[in-house]
Amino acid sequence: MATAAQIKSLLRSYGDADGEQFVSVALQIAAHSARKGDAKLAQEVRDLVDEIKRRQSEGRIGGAVPIAQQTGDLAGLLAVSYPKTRLAEMVLAETTAGQLRRVIHEYRHQDKLRSHGLSGRRKLLLVGPPGCGKTMTASALAGELKLPLLAVQLHGLITKFMGETAAKLHLVFQAMAQTRGVYLFDEFDAIGADRGGRNDVGEVRRILNSFLQFLEQDHSDSLVVAATNYVGMLDGALFRRFDDVVHYDHPTGTETVALIQNRLRAFLQKEPDWDLIRNAATGLSHAEIARACDDAAKTCIIDDQDAVTDERLVDLLVERRRTHPAAD
Repeated sequence: MATAAQIKSLLRSYGDADGEQFVSVALQIAAHSARKGDAKLAQEVRDLVDEIKRRQSEGRIGGAVPIAQQTGDLAGLLAVSYPKTRLAEMVLAETTAGQLRRVIHEYRHQDKLRSHGLSGRRKLLLVGPPGCGKTMTASALAGELKLPLLAVQLHGLITKFMGETAAKLHLVFQAMAQTRGVYLFDEFDAIGADRGGRNDVGEVRRILNSFLQFLEQDHSDSLVVAATNYVGMLDGALFRRFDDVVHYDHPTGTETVALIQNRLRAFLQKEPDWDLIRNAATGLSHAEIARACDDAAKTCIIDDQDAVTDERLVDLLVERRRTHPAAD
C-alpha cells in the first residue's frame, strides 16, 4: 500500500495539474509495493503508468485539459494549441513577472480561495508596444497551468451583419464555461475601442457592450487574456472589468543583456562588449532583439564560426532599427 505521504503527494500533483509529478509518485508507489512483497499491485500500477505515458505521447492527457475538435460556428472562432512555454523563459520587468506569478499562484489555489468567498485573478488586460511579450505571456500562462490556449480569431468573430458578432462572442464565452483554458483576445482594441470616439457607430457600441456584459457574467474556470498595443483607444469601462492590467515596455539595458544571453548563449564571445551591444539595441522590442540574435546564430552556423562577433551582432541590431525606425 502507498504511504500517507505518497497519497498526499499524488493528490497534490493532481490538484496542480502536474502530470509528470503524478506519474513519478505513481512509480514510487509501485516500487514501495514491490519492496513490501505485493508484486501483483506493483505490476498493475506500472501497467497503468505505461498506459498514461502512451496517452501523454498522443497528446490526449498530461495535466492539460483535453479539448475536442471545434465544429460549426466555433471552428472558425478559436485556434487551439497546447503551448509548453514557461514564464522562466521570458525576459520581463520584475513588476510584470511578479503580476503574472501571482496570477498563476492564485489560479493553482482557486479552490482554497473560493472556500473563503474569494476568487483568483482570471481576467487580464495586457497593454504595451508590439513585440514585447504580450502574446507569449498567454502561451506561458497556458504552459504553466497545463491548459489549452484558445486564440480568438477576430476575422471570424467580427462581421458586418448587425447582431452577428455579439452572437459569436456569446459562443466564445459559452466555450469558456465548457472547456477550461486560456482564451486570448489579441488586438483587443478591435473590440474594446472607446464608445465615445468620433468614428463610433452603433454596431461597435453594441459589440463592446456585449463583451462587457459577457465578461462580467463569466464565472468559469478559464483565464481571459486581452492584449492590445493601443491602450489609449480602449473604453474606460473595460479597465474596471479586468482583475489586473499588466503593462509591457521595451527591454531595459539589463533585460536586453539577459535576452541576448538566453538567445545566444552557445554563440557568445567570452567577454562581449555589453555597452556597445546595449546601445545598438536601444528602442528595439524583445521580438526584434530575438530576431537579430537568431540571424547572428544562423550566420555562425552557416559560416562554421564558434562565436558571433560584437561587430556582427551590433550590425544586425542596427539593421533592425533601420527597418523599424519607430524604435528610434
